[in-house]
Amino acid sequence: MNRPIKLLIHGASGRMGQALLRLCAEQGDCQIVAAVTRKSPAQRVVDGVPFFAANELSGAPAFDVAIDFSLPEGFDPVLGLCVARGAALVSGTTGLSEAQRAALDAAATRVPLVWASNFSLGVAVLTELVERAAAALPGWDCDVIEAHHTQKKDAPSGTALTLGEAAAANGAKVSYASLRAGDIVGEHTVQFTGLGERLELVHRAGNRDIFARGALHAALRIVGRPPAAYRLRDLLD
Repeated sequence: MNRPIKLLIHGASGRMGQALLRLCAEQGDCQIVAAVTRKSPAQRVVDGVPFFAANELSGAPAFDVAIDFSLPEGFDPVLGLCVARGAALVSGTTGLSEAQRAALDAAATRVPLVWASNFSLGVAVLTELVERAAAALPGWDCDVIEAHHTQKKDAPSGTALTLGEAAAANGAKVSYASLRAGDIVGEHTVQFTGLGERLELVHRAGNRDIFARGALHAALRIVGRPPAAYRLRDLLD
């Protein structure tokens, strides 16, 4: 595509939404045509970006892909809008119900989409390495150790569970350990331990911009692909 990709940012008032607005403004291959917030925006246009309230979503201009970091109660409208308009969807909204996950699967037959609990490109590669290690090291102990800031409530983290599921799908019996301390953005270690040796696969997040960059990376590469549910690592090339 010769022109910039047209983006709709859903959840624009949150930390991820704000990061996406800032990072997209710094590059020339994307254009935000709508920023959607839960409440009515104080300003309709900010730095050239039109803002819409969530209840005005249907009136958003044409877009190629929506990036959604919102709440479960706001997920259904943006998914429905993408399907109705034939636009792609990149979503990191967590806490979806079984019905919403089923709707996501159904939508993947009509539009290209990717959902991930973590949009770090490094974590996408880590997940693949965990799968390979679990398959190659049958019978080894497998522990997923994660550390986050003190304000994070869920434990283990969603990313830790995703890594554990990747190991379990390849034969490992997984244990989890969680640490909440200071302002740690996110650290994940998958440890495989055998007799006399130990393998550690580690990812450390230095700031939250890495997740926004990963979502933008996915958005720029999913437009124009056939309808399907893609993994982030499918979009690395």
